[in-house]
Amino acid sequence: MTEDDGLDRAFAALADPVRRAIVARLSRGPATVNELAEPFTITLQAVSKHISVLEAAGLVSRTRDAQRRPVHLEAAALERLTSWIDRYRLEAEARYRRLDAVLRDAPQQENPNREKKS
Repeated sequence: MTEDDGLDRAFAALADPVRRAIVARLSRGPATVNELAEPFTITLQAVSKHISVLEAAGLVSRTRDAQRRPVHLEAAALERLTSWIDRYRLEAEARYRRLDAVLRDAPQQENPNREKKS
């Protein structure tokens, strides 16, 4: 799987509000499927499918702890998404700073279509 494939899967997984809510809950610590399902009015099976999508995207993982199978947030995967976003955010900010400088240094011209105040 290429970096782009991983980003595509991660962003596609995060496109769903239920999955974003699950990621937000896991940011506070590991939880079981039952714990993750509590705030939702969907079936346990549906929550489990959402977790499977997040797992396939590499955003979460499951471990075995005796009878429990807690779900964990994969912070490194979120860091990759943040890094990708930051790269383009920084480029956009640099372009805006250059535009601000050009506009600041440009001679002010009166707009001929604008009505003159008397």
